[in-house]
Amino acid sequence: MRPEQASQVLAIYQLGIDAGNATFETSAPTWEAFDAAKLPGHRLAALDDGSGRVLGWAAVVPVSDRCAYAGVVEHSVYVHPAAQGRGVGLALLDALLASTDAAGIWTVQSGIFPENTASLALHRRAGFRIIGTRERIGRHHGRWRDVVLVERRSPTVD
Repeated sequence: MRPEQASQVLAIYQLGIDAGNATFETSAPTWEAFDAAKLPGHRLAALDDGSGRVLGWAAVVPVSDRCAYAGVVEHSVYVHPAAQGRGVGLALLDALLASTDAAGIWTVQSGIFPENTASLALHRRAGFRIIGTRERIGRHHGRWRDVVLVERRSPTVD
């Protein structure tokens, strides 16, 4: 993921937000805020072979600044609606997990709305497991939402 792809990355993020089952966020951040929050070594963009357009992206943020959690990150993966169902999400997750494994990150986790069945299925295919459901964890557009916590433990990090 490069800065010149910022507008496409943020547009895909906003499309996910607008769909209503991807995040508690209500609008995509500025590129500066996005850039400051995401770990620089683990930002990926999937590009269309013909046009070079961004089809999707994945990135991680640390879950805590405490040293005990140095190897635990929360990830996001978003695919443009027109590119969904073409393997883009799985390719992004596979590449992201290779990147985090190589960096010594031992846990990659995320919270997914239970209504987002496509994302839950994608994460199962990528080797994530469901840890549990955080019930009524936050309000989204005026109603309480549950979040399914998924994680993938690195097979290479001791």
